[in-house]
Amino acid sequence: MYAVLDIETTGGQYNEEGITEIAIYRYDGHKITDRFISLINPEREIQPFVVNLTGINNAMLRSAPKFYEVAKRIVEITEDCVLVAHNAQFDYRILRTEFQRLGFDYKRKTICTVELSQKLIPDAGSYSLGKLVRSLGIPVSDRHRANGDAQATVKLFKLLLAKDQSKEIVRESIKSENTGTLSPKLLNIVEQLPEKVGVYYIHRENGNIIYIGKSKNIRKRVNQHFTRTAKKARLIQKEVVAVTYEETGNELIALLKENEEIKKNQPKYNRAGKRRIFAFGLFYREDQNGYLELFISKVNSRSPATKYPITTFVTIHEAKNTLYRLTDEFTLCNKLNGLSDAKKHCFNYTVQKCNGACINAEPPEIYNERVKEALKKYSYPHENMLIIDKGRETGERSVVMVEQSEFKGIAFYDLNYQINNIHILQNVLTPMNNNADARHIIQTYLRKNNGYKIIEYSPEQ
Repeated sequence: MYAVLDIETTGGQYNEEGITEIAIYRYDGHKITDRFISLINPEREIQPFVVNLTGINNAMLRSAPKFYEVAKRIVEITEDCVLVAHNAQFDYRILRTEFQRLGFDYKRKTICTVELSQKLIPDAGSYSLGKLVRSLGIPVSDRHRANGDAQATVKLFKLLLAKDQSKEIVRESIKSENTGTLSPKLLNIVEQLPEKVGVYYIHRENGNIIYIGKSKNIRKRVNQHFTRTAKKARLIQKEVVAVTYEETGNELIALLKENEEIKKNQPKYNRAGKRRIFAFGLFYREDQNGYLELFISKVNSRSPATKYPITTFVTIHEAKNTLYRLTDEFTLCNKLNGLSDAKKHCFNYTVQKCNGACINAEPPEIYNERVKEALKKYSYPHENMLIIDKGRETGERSVVMVEQSEFKGIAFYDLNYQINNIHILQNVLTPMNNNADARHIIQTYLRKNNGYKIIEYSPEQ
């Protein structure tokens, strides 16, 4: 649980400042569960430059509550929370100072969104709250007022949580919440999970992730882990202390996040994710006579010829069956595609299913056009495209970016100018690896599903 806050002060000498306004949002990583917003009478004068900056003046605060009158509420709303703020060192110091004046030792763990942004958005031009959220397309109202800045920080923190593929933020939170007592009953863990599509993370006592999975119904899938009697299920049941999750709004984002984060985090019980899932690929090359040959090979990132497959397969049999279907559907040549060892023409030529490319009887320009049509069936529909689908909540959309036929990453947006401005979209994007597994997931999803929208774009726009 997090308490996202922003504080406005009187200004003045170090540790002599007083709070003039405070806004706190209790946030569970998915939604706001409580909030506290109030002007505060600091019982001291506000510096003139602060009045000009915030618009808060001494007259506005005469009838506002003093800090001791709201201190209990602040303690309660931040109980069992990690404090999150933009420049957390400042806000936490001010808050502790106010409590020390009351004789209370206020302590909380903190997360600084400036430091997180520097790590997760390394190319940002500025890390001041106003400039940073503007570059990310995050709306902010009442700048330099506690509520406006706190709301912007919540949205920024939500974006940073999505970008944190190593799950360091969540792991530390789980670790800090673990008191060393017995973990809650598995039933209690399940009851706190949503019946929505997304990715879930099973944690052990030290916060480390031991299993990552995706499901159209997170609660139902996790419940299966906790009720099965197979060896792996029993081991998970023994070690689990918490399950966190990320809603994704649709299955494509869930599949891509699961694929990326299993590879990045290497959970001990995700054995399948530690090896290449789609090991075989469909490739093409031009022979000495100018004909395009299709061929099947293992995907090898170290070899330029077999690094970027047109599409991928789990087994060699699945790959060859697909190649046979393409050869028949587009009247291609078995010999050129490596499906025949004939020394002259292939067998299909004798039964008039091949137009003679194997003996140079068909011009390569004509033959290659059909090969290209076959490749389109298993390629991205556009070289530069955005795949738009449902988001995590009403009004939000998800986007998958493909640029120059390479998968770049995923993002969520709720304002049209975020999607219409490619530079803003690139800033909010969670980058992901353009590996064979990700390409397979996207291509298969596009072939087998509907309801999404594809926007073709120019990278220079």
